[in-house]
Amino acid sequence: MAWITGYPREQVNWHPTVDLEKCVMCGICMNCGKQVYTWTKKGPIVTNPNSCVVGCTSCATLCKGNAITFPDINELRELYKRENIWAKVKEQMKNEGKLDPIAK
Repeated sequence: MAWITGYPREQVNWHPTVDLEKCVMCGICMNCGKQVYTWTKKGPIVTNPNSCVVGCTSCATLCKGNAITFPDINELRELYKRENIWAKVKEQMKNEGKLDPIAK
C-alpha cells in the first residue's frame, strides 16, 4: 500500500469511529470500498479498521448525521514526518512509474 510504504499498517492510528447516538442510519458509510463497516440493527460498526485507507475521510465527509470521526490529521502527519514515510511513498511511486518526471 503506497500510502504507508515501509511502515506496518496496524501501527497507524487511522480508522473511523461511529457515534451511534448521532447516526441517522442513512447507510452512506456502507459504500466504503474497503469494507471497513458492518451494518447492524443499531447502525454501522467498524469491523475492519486496518482496511481503512490511511488519510481517507470520505465516509465522514458524506455522513448525513456527522456521526463519523477520525483521529487528528496532525498526528498522522507527525508519524509520516518521524518515520520518513513521505520519501518512501515517493520512491515507491517512482518505481511503479506513477511519478514520471515532468517533461520540459
